[in-house]
Amino acid sequence: MPIILGVDPGSRITGYGVIRAEGRTLEYLDSGCVRLGDKPLAERLQTIFQSIATLIGEYRPEEFAIEQVFMARNPDSALKLGQARGAAIVSAANSGLAVHEYSARQVKQAVVGTGGADKAQVQHMVQALLSLSRKPQADAADALAIALCHAHMNQSVLRVAGPGGRVRSGRLRHT
Repeated sequence: MPIILGVDPGSRITGYGVIRAEGRTLEYLDSGCVRLGDKPLAERLQTIFQSIATLIGEYRPEEFAIEQVFMARNPDSALKLGQARGAAIVSAANSGLAVHEYSARQVKQAVVGTGGADKAQVQHMVQALLSLSRKPQADAADALAIALCHAHMNQSVLRVAGPGGRVRSGRLRHT
């Protein structure tokens, strides 16, 4: 059963979620938030890097999924978000994990069924899909949703692959 680490990066709060997925069976392992406070940016990025490395060491995930960057209204915020993503991605890459990226819309579509879902809907569906006794904190729920999206995408690929588990693809012609 592959273990998936999902990360919702942020320069102030980075959410994480760890699940085990086998076919349609999903098992919650852990989730939470890395709260970064008001430290200088370099220290916050170091904390993200080290926290992700610690989670990888503890849970030994086979899969790593993270939310793609989106354009924020404030360019400075977008840059900081990109740097937070970078710290998490490098931590995963240093551990030999392939990095899978999903847009917020893809995550919401996979978990809620609509790409325009709000945070409360995501929290509710994460709670339901993982049979949790209570709703996870919003950033942790987003990270779990990213992990669930990746599990769903993996399952879709396996369905397309058919009985042998091999994906058959044709060649694309470039003109």
